[in-house]
Parts: sequence; structure tokens; C-alpha cells
Amino acid sequence: MSDLERAERLQIMLSAEELVAVENFRFEKRMPSRAAAVRELLRRGLAAEGFNLADPSAKSQDYGVVRSGARPGQGRNSRKDEPT
Repeated sequence: MSDLERAERLQIMLSAEELVAVENFRFEKRMPSRAAAVRELLRRGLAAEGFNLADPSAKSQDYGVVRSGARPGQGRNSRKDEPT
């Protein structure tokens, strides 16, 4: 899917102050639309917090907490004093 085709819609409510901040960012960065400005702010915010964009071909099983094939007691949170 190209960047111009977006299959998901997200609606948000903003306060007057938040909308002014988005509009100021949009015009300062010469963004073509509010939506483009919000997408860029979202991308920057996520990157600043250490979140990377997901690979669109990734499956939900790729984001598991436990590695595939791991046995109880072998995870990083297991306690050595607990019987397995």
C-alpha cells in the first residue's frame, strides 16, 4: 500500500489550545493539511519516546512477550529459587 492510501481512520477531539498548537506547527513546517501535521507530530512523538514504526508485514505473534519455544522458568523474569 502506498503512503497516499490509508486504510485506517482515527478521529480525535482537541481543545482550542491544542488545535492552535497543531495549526501553528502546520503553518511553520508548511504542511499541506492538518492530517499531515498530526501524522508528523505523532511520528515525532513516538520516535522521541523510542517507539519505531511497525513493519506492515509483521504478524502479531512477532510481538510476543515470551520467545517461541521457551519453557517455563527460562524467561528473563524467572526466579532461580522457584522450582521449574
